[in-house]
Amino acid sequence: MPDTKNSLDDPDYARFAWARYRRILKWMALAAIAATMVALGWFHFFGAGLSIHIVLATSVGVGGTIFVAGLLMGLAFLSSGTGHDEDVAHFDGRD
Repeated sequence: MPDTKNSLDDPDYARFAWARYRRILKWMALAAIAATMVALGWFHFFGAGLSIHIVLATSVGVGGTIFVAGLLMGLAFLSSGTGHDEDVAHFDGRD
C-alpha cells in the first residue's frame, strides 16, 4: 500500500510549495496588468475612445481572465507538485 501522507503535511515543504504558488500569482498579476495596458493602448491607438465604461470593462475582462487562468493553473501545479494527484490515484474509497 502506498504512503498516504502527502507533501503538504511536512511544514517545510508546505511553506516552500505555497511560496512558489504565491510567486506564480505575482507574475500572473503582472502579466494581467501588462495585457490590460496593451488592450487599453490598442483601444486608444485605433480611436475607439476611452470612456470610464470601456476602461472598467477591459480591465475586469482582460485582467480578470488572465489572472483567474493563472490562479487555476497555479493550483494545478500545486496539486501535482505536492503529491495530491498521486493520492487521488491511489484512493480506494475505504478510508
